[in-house]
Order: sequence, then C-alpha cells, then structure tokens
Amino acid sequence: MKDIGVFLEKRYGLSVEGMHLLEGYKDKTFRIDSPEGRIVLKTHARKPGIAHRLNLENELTQALAKSLPYGFPVALKSSDGSAWESFDEQLIRLLPFLEGEFLAEVSHTDELLESLGTFLGKVNQVGMQLIPETAPTRITAWDLQHLSIHKPYVDVLEDPKDRALITYYLLQYEQVVEPQRYALRKCLIHNDANDWNVLTQNGKVSGIIDFGDMCYSWLINELAVALPYVLAEKEDPLRVACLVIGAYHREFPLKRQEIELLYYLVAGRICMSLCNSARAAKLRPESDYIRISESPMKQLLHKWISISPEEASHCFLKAAGFSTPESADADDYLRRRNEVLPRSLSLSYTHPIVMKRSAFQYMFSNRGDRFLDAYNNIMLVGHCHPKVVEATSGVLHRLNTNTRYLYPEILNYSERLLAYFPPELNRVFLVNSGSAATDLALRLSRRYTGRNKILALNNGYHGNTLAGITVSHYKHKKGDSYPNTLLCPMPKVFGTSLPDDGTAGAHYSQYARKLLKENSRQVGAFIAEPIMGCGGQVPLAQGFLSDVYNDVRRQGGICISDEVQVGFGRLGSWNWGYEKHGVVPDMVILGKPMGNGHPIGAVVTTAEIGAAFDSGPEFFSSFGGNPVSCAAGEAVLQVLEEEGLKAHALDTGTYLKAAFDDLSTRHKALADIRGDGLFLGVELLDAQGNPNTALAQKLKNELRESFILIGTDGPHDNVLKIKPPLPFNRANCDELVAQMTRILENLPNS
Repeated sequence: MKDIGVFLEKRYGLSVEGMHLLEGYKDKTFRIDSPEGRIVLKTHARKPGIAHRLNLENELTQALAKSLPYGFPVALKSSDGSAWESFDEQLIRLLPFLEGEFLAEVSHTDELLESLGTFLGKVNQVGMQLIPETAPTRITAWDLQHLSIHKPYVDVLEDPKDRALITYYLLQYEQVVEPQRYALRKCLIHNDANDWNVLTQNGKVSGIIDFGDMCYSWLINELAVALPYVLAEKEDPLRVACLVIGAYHREFPLKRQEIELLYYLVAGRICMSLCNSARAAKLRPESDYIRISESPMKQLLHKWISISPEEASHCFLKAAGFSTPESADADDYLRRRNEVLPRSLSLSYTHPIVMKRSAFQYMFSNRGDRFLDAYNNIMLVGHCHPKVVEATSGVLHRLNTNTRYLYPEILNYSERLLAYFPPELNRVFLVNSGSAATDLALRLSRRYTGRNKILALNNGYHGNTLAGITVSHYKHKKGDSYPNTLLCPMPKVFGTSLPDDGTAGAHYSQYARKLLKENSRQVGAFIAEPIMGCGGQVPLAQGFLSDVYNDVRRQGGICISDEVQVGFGRLGSWNWGYEKHGVVPDMVILGKPMGNGHPIGAVVTTAEIGAAFDSGPEFFSSFGGNPVSCAAGEAVLQVLEEEGLKAHALDTGTYLKAAFDDLSTRHKALADIRGDGLFLGVELLDAQGNPNTALAQKLKNELRESFILIGTDGPHDNVLKIKPPLPFNRANCDELVAQMTRILENLPNS
C-alpha cells in the first residue's frame, strides 16, 4: 500500500499516523490511526460487479443509519462525494471505526440475546424496503441459497464423522428446503451477524460491522446465519434460539413456513462455516482467524444432530406465537394397525412409539421426542447415513434389475466383501435377508453333503423361513417336532462353576460329540452364532467352536457361522465373530446390518460348496444381488473403513462395559456383564439368583420413558441387550448409564 497516506490525505483530507492490517477472510482490512481518530480502510480487488455491489452496500448502510439508532459502517465520502475510490489497481473505502465490545467477548444474557433478535428484525425491516433494481447476481459461497455448492468441499474436512454429518444435512437441505426456495421472501440481508461482527454496549446490541457478505437472499437466512454463533457452547441451544426468534418476530413478523425451515437452515450455516473454514485453512494454514469458530461449530453440529427437527420447529413456532401441529396419538396408529396387521407382530415397550425420522444414533418420534438408540443393530453405520442414502438413490435412479444381467455393482461389492474373508471363502450368494441366507445355507449343506440332519444350539435363532425355524430353538414351541434338528445345550459359562479357559468349552462340546456319535454320518452341518443374540447375548465358551468344528468335519459335515447380528466389525476386535474363536467356517451367513436397513443378505462359502448347485437345481433370487442392494452394501463397507467404526466399537464398547461393571458393584441385580465391542448383554438376577424378568422389563420401559432405547432377550427375557448403531459414542454411554443408575437407585432391592 505504498503512498496510501498521500492518497488518503489528498482525497479524504486524512492524516495517517499508523496503519495496521486486521484479520479477515477475503478483502484486506486495515485500521488507520489519525489525529481525527481511528478509521477502517477496506480494499477490494477489481472484479466484475464489485462497483455495483459496493454501491448497493452503501445504499443499505445509509438507509440503516438513517432509520435506526445503531452503529453501521457507512462509507466516508471522498473529496468529490464518492463512497469508494480507485487506488493501485484496487477499489478502496474508508469506514468509521465503531466502538463497542464484540458479541464474542461478552456474557450472553437473556436481555442481550433478545436485543440481538430485535436488532436483526429492525435491520431486515429496512432491508425489505430496499428492492434493488439490479440485485447482485454473483453467487457467493456464504449465501445459504446456494448451500449445495459446498458439497465438493466436504472432503477437505479431516474427520470422517464430521464429513458424514455435513453430508447428511446437505441431503436434508436438498430434500426439505430446496422444494420451497421460490416461496420464501427475499431481501437485502447483512448475512454475517456472527459474534465477531455484532457490537454490544451496556448489555445490548449496539451495531454491526462488515457488510462484505451482504446479499439478496431469503429473509429467514439472516436469523439462520446469526443463530449458530450464539447457540454454540450453550447447554440448551433451543431455549437460546427461541429468545432470539421471539424478539425478532415481535419486531418483524416471520411467516410460519420460514420458521419451519429454520432448523435445517441453521444446520446449513454450521456446515457452510465448517466447509469454508477447512477449505480456507488449507490455503492459509498460518491464519488463526480463519478457524476461530471451527471448534464451537463442530460441537454444535454434533449437538444439533441429536435435536429432532420437529422439536426445534415446535419450539420456534411457539416462540413466535404460532400454534404447533397436533401429532397423531399412538392409540390411533394401534387401532389402524390392529385392523390390517396380525397381532403376532409384536411392538416394543409398554407405550409404543410413533417414529417419524432418525439420524445416526438417534431416532425421533412424530411428537419431536429424541430417543438415543442403543438397540437397533441393523443400522450398523447409523440411521440414514448419507453415504448409503446417496449410493442407493443414485443407482435407483439409473438401474435396478437382477443377476441374469451383467452390471458393475454386484461385482464391485462381491469383490470388496470377499476381501474381508480368508482365501478359502471365495464365493458369495447374494439374497435379500439373513433369513433367506440361512435357508440357502441349509439347502447348500444338504445338497453338498447329501445329509439332512443339522446340529444346532438351544436358544439359537437363525431366521423366519420354515427351514430357519427348524434349526432355531428360540422359536420352537412346546409340541413342535423337528426330527432332523439335533440340539445341544447353549454353551454359556455364566451360571456354571466352570472357568472360561477351555474347560467350559470342552464340557459343552461333549454334548455335541455325543449327538454326532448317535447320528453318525447323518449330520450335514453345524450352525451357530459366535455370540448368541436371542439366547441372551451369550458368548460361546472358549474352545467350544474349535472342538465342535473338528468333530463335525471329521464325520463329513460342514460348519456354518451365523454372523447376522455380530458381523461387520461390531465386536470391535474382529470383523467376524468366528475370528474370536480361532476357527474358519465353511459357510458364513450375513444379513441385518449388511445394507444398513436395506434388505440384503448373503452366504459366503468355498468354491467347492458354491458349486453344489452347478448341475441343478438352478439358484436364483429375484432381488438378491440387485444393483441397489449391492450399492448399499458397498457403501456400508466404505463407511466402516473411512470412519474407523470397528476400532470405534472396540473403544466405546470397552468404555461402556467398564461402566456397567462399575454399576454392578453397587447394584447386585446386574449379575453378569458380557459381550464384545458394541454387542453387550446385562443379565439380571434377583436376590435368590433367579432370572429377574420383571426388573429387565422395568428397566427397558423406564429407559424408554427417559428417551433411551434398549431391548431384552434370553430364555427368560431377563437380559438387557445393548447393540446400538456404531456411531454411538462415549457421551451416549454416559447418558445410558446415568439413566440406568437413576432408575436402579429408585428401585428397592436392585
């Protein structure tokens, strides 16, 4: 800025005693010290439209200063009355230096927050009166109308979990906001009322600086931009938001539609801020200013995802004096359900929940209640994970067919999936559920061995087909007869005096050996879960699988590992449960979490067994292996790898298990804590050592009333089962344990 002092004295009559560069994003800003006081000098690179934009900014600031008793940076006029000048290939402006403390530097009292809402409402009232003849046409990265342009920048963020949340909100924006874009009011807005632009004096907002991001945008975006900076690091962000919204609405009434979109627009601004700061930091890593709000915005993003859009909308509407919509009662749904669905389809909890939406480890009811999900293992990588959503919707827009045609999705997924298995397991049959996979595995085993009998475990569950039910003791009713199913006792260590060092495993394998001997050369396969889910989250005794696998193979049978519930890294230390036991099965059954809720299952086996149908009968599944399902499956594997969810499951599960162990020292009813990773069981016994089914149901339903979802299982339904989506984190563990502690402390003899 050589000779700038001479230029300023000539054109503005200003004597420059000192000049200091201030931090900023784009245009350079200087503080000028002069005998007349401090002045702000802003420089702008010459580019198309810049003169028009500066004139429009000057028009708005002049109108604001004329109408409102606040401080605004109205450009100082040069000697010929111009609001800006040309200097050294740039455009320059002089602005008054406004006094006051920044919003970031003061305590956010309720009075201050309400004054912010009032101030923004007044500013927008003025802005609404200025309808520019030619609105700025430049698309700015800071205009929420154009949030989707940030999609390419998401990958710049280092943390894959942050990337997932941001992508989720970008998709929500496309689904919810975009269809309403042409119905929203527009005006000239400041568009950057962040806490380092808003000035305060005496506990109230006194002015605002930096109109550099001013744009002709949706009116509601003024609030959407301002709110994140006062919500960050707040214990109750909705209460804070309502103070600002209520005051704004009293000053300048909002429309219902605008308020109902505010949750998503606030999320959009958070995402925009993080994308821009990450991108700018790559270009200017030395600047601390660029990342000044990054940490608070990340914290707010992770808190915002736990807030139901319905809850936020209801709060915001009430703050503005609008009525909130009535939600259909669960009884209405029950009545309709009972008219069309059989009673055998059970519901969870004494008071069933009407669910409306979900995100990662949270589910949201139609009333806006947020539930922490510690129960639904099907949504392995998180409810509505954007990578799965994008993968499936993208393929569904292009092609969905069956395996009689060639297409890349089935090959890409099969190759990627088989890479998780040892070399001998190199063939995959794709079907549409874990139950269908069990059915196919049993057919394959009988075709390959020529034998009909199956060895299984008491309290095991392997699917809902007729073939699956025959080997699922958990579903057997008194009087049922399945002569081709041989059942040996569930190899459960807890409740015995046997150590789990191979001793218990050897004890239980004797029963299997006896059955094999009694049915010599008749058993085609042995099927078992490495941790028995419906049996009560029971890890098989160490050494048991190895002994039985050897015995079954010795007499010509094959071994099937049912990994439907525990596979895909849920156990933390292993991809598959069989790895824990040091064995390799002949067939692996997959399902449930395989497509993160999309129906897909598989049988992974050897080339030899896979060829069992080559000579007929032909195997075909109408939906198995379709492109959409394969895209879902591959997306799940990508997320597992990118977000390190297997290691996360180990860390979080170890933390939660230790917390349960600690709780059990104070509450003896928690008799056994077992499982691995995020597949845990808590067995409850009464003072006499009997199954405490009543307490299990009490805890499950009381936790539901505290907005936490868990399940119960086991032969006596006295085992709490904890198997959440893998994004479940330590803070979620603390919430779960704290609520369990509260409930137990209020119960006698627990």
